[in-house]
Amino acid sequence: MRRTSAEAPSRPGRRIHLGQMLAWLPNLLTGARLVAVLPFAVLLATAPGGQSTPAAAIFLAASLTDYLDGAIARAAHVTSRFGRIADPLADRLLINTAVILLAYHDRLAWWLALPLLLRDVYLFVMFERRHMVREVRVTMVGKLATAAIMLSLFLMMLTTSAAPEVLYAVGLGISLVAGVQYVIRSQGGLTSSRPS
Repeated sequence: MRRTSAEAPSRPGRRIHLGQMLAWLPNLLTGARLVAVLPFAVLLATAPGGQSTPAAAIFLAASLTDYLDGAIARAAHVTSRFGRIADPLADRLLINTAVILLAYHDRLAWWLALPLLLRDVYLFVMFERRHMVREVRVTMVGKLATAAIMLSLFLMMLTTSAAPEVLYAVGLGISLVAGVQYVIRSQGGLTSSRPS
């Protein structure tokens, strides 16, 4: 007697577990964010006056994946070496590219752009020298600063209003406080990492 498809034994090799999919999804989102930086940069660099709806759409989508990959990683309790390195790299690459190009288009004052760029360079060099690049834990203050800055940059690509620059300045101030936190924590040896 032939077995029906419902009665046929499943093949372990073809069985896809939800946990395995969730384990890879954060890294896929992080990788997509990295890939998105190039088309985003081209669109914003060639946009008249730094105004570009397509660039803003890519930036928004990439920014949302920053929250989504972390949320999935925490929910699934998964971490990876790639995520620990690539996730913060993708964040800073996306933000700093936007900051540089918007400053180039005179949508953001250079005196507001430079402190953020110098902060990121300083923290990277400090963590690299102390071999802590893979062990940095993002603080709540740092997350708040990133959210404010990302929102302000997104709005700068869509409007000529000065309000986004004010929001950016607030985010910059918070990010400098977060930078001080990272420096203080590094003195005691930061060992925990952010799932991503």
